[in-house]
Parts: sequence; C-alpha cells; structure tokens
Amino acid sequence: MFKFHTTGNNIIAEVTDTSFVIAETQDGVDLLGELVSDNCSRIIVYERNLHPDFFRLHTGLAGDILQKFSNYRIRLAIIGDFSKFTSKSLQDFIRESNRGKSICFVSTLGEALDKLSK
Repeated sequence: MFKFHTTGNNIIAEVTDTSFVIAETQDGVDLLGELVSDNCSRIIVYERNLHPDFFRLHTGLAGDILQKFSNYRIRLAIIGDFSKFTSKSLQDFIRESNRGKSICFVSTLGEALDKLSK
C-alpha cells in the first residue's frame, strides 16, 4: 500500500494502492494513524485516492480531512491534474494551499518529493 522515500531525516510515505480511497474523514484519520506509527510526517496521495467529493468544497470533506492532517502536523502532497476542475473556489483553494508548507497540489511525484523534502 505504501512506498517509502527517505530524504535527509524525512520519511515520506507514498500511497501506491490504486484502490485505496479516502471517502470520509475517518479514512484520513486511519491513514494518519497507520503512518504516524511508522514515524512518517509526510504523505503523498494521488487524486485517485480522494473521493470526488473532496474536490467539491461545499461538501466540507476536503476541509475536514486536511484539518486532521494539520492537527497531526503531517505534511501532504496531492498529485494529479487539477486543471480539469473549473470551480473558481477550488482553484483558489489549491493556489492558497500551494503558498503554504503543509498541503500542496502538484502534478508529478518528483514535485511532491521536492516540496515535502524542504
């Protein structure tokens, strides 16, 4: 389910299971619990690992899940093609997230590893 990358003192877990989907907040909490026990403070998930409601901000799913990552101080990179989403509020959310250090939306694994290594 995971591939681990080590950069410096950082362990980054990449979710490689294509059938794993975070469909509700508890799924995100379960993922955090599993990886925190492995001393992992950085996680990479793919767009396919997130339920489509995550990208519909009015559902609150993204906010609930990302708040859990923030509470546990776990940095998250989400890999995907986000240009297909036409919602202005979602595009603004992605842009604002990318300005910070906790959550980033990127298009490649290399970008994700680079962002989470810093």
